Formats: sequence, structure tokens, C-alpha cells
Amino acid sequence: QVQLVESGGGLVQAGGSLRLSCAASGRAFSSYAMGWFRQAPGKEREFVAAISWSGGSTYYAHSVKGRFTISRHNAKNTMYLQMNSLKPEDTAVYYCAADFVNSGSYYHYDYDYWGQGTQVTVSS
Repeated sequence: QVQLVESGGGLVQAGGSLRLSCAASGRAFSSYAMGWFRQAPGKEREFVAAISWSGGSTYYAHSVKGRFTISRHNAKNTMYLQMNSLKPEDTAVYYCAADFVNSGSYYHYDYDYWGQGTQVTVSS
């Protein structure tokens, strides 16, 4: 079993930056892949980025590629999402998730555990 806790969300102006963190506990952090998803009001949860257990492979949604960077520090049991050049359309609740099977997946149903989410609001 894994417990995930996100932090780092907040209110930022368009063009600004935020760094989200996801702290994990339970099963050995370096043994599974991780991902970030987001959900805006009235919309479905969508994939943002994913990273393999080693950090050697990363995957991004087209809408965030070049602006967001996913990373992980296995010794600290923490994953990050650096978000730059933020846009109002990035406003959503951001969730981190753990994937025990794949090396990084675009699909929410591949993930086994989820955090509670952190709100990111980008003002125009």
C-alpha cells in the first residue's frame, strides 16, 4: 500500500511558475512509476505527465510539453512537477498517482493509488 500527499499548489498569475511535490510512503518508492493528472471543474481527469521508477523515462501531455517538467528524488520519496509559463487553462486540481505495473502510463485506470489533490489556480 502507498500513501501520497501533494503540496505546492496555490494562486499564481499567468506566466508564473509553481512547483508541486508529491510525498510518498509505504511501498518502496523506487519500485514504481508515478504520474500527475489534473481535473478542472466540469471536466474529466486528464493526464499531465508520468515518470518511470528510475526517472529515466518521462512522458508529457501535448498541452504541457515544454512548460512542465516531471522529476523524482527516490532517496527523498518525492516526485515533483515544475510548472512554468502557466496559463489560465492550467487551472485545476492536480493529483499524483502511483503505478505498480507500467513504466509510466497516460491512462488514469493504470494507476493504483492516488493522492488527495492540490489546487492550482492561474489568474489572467
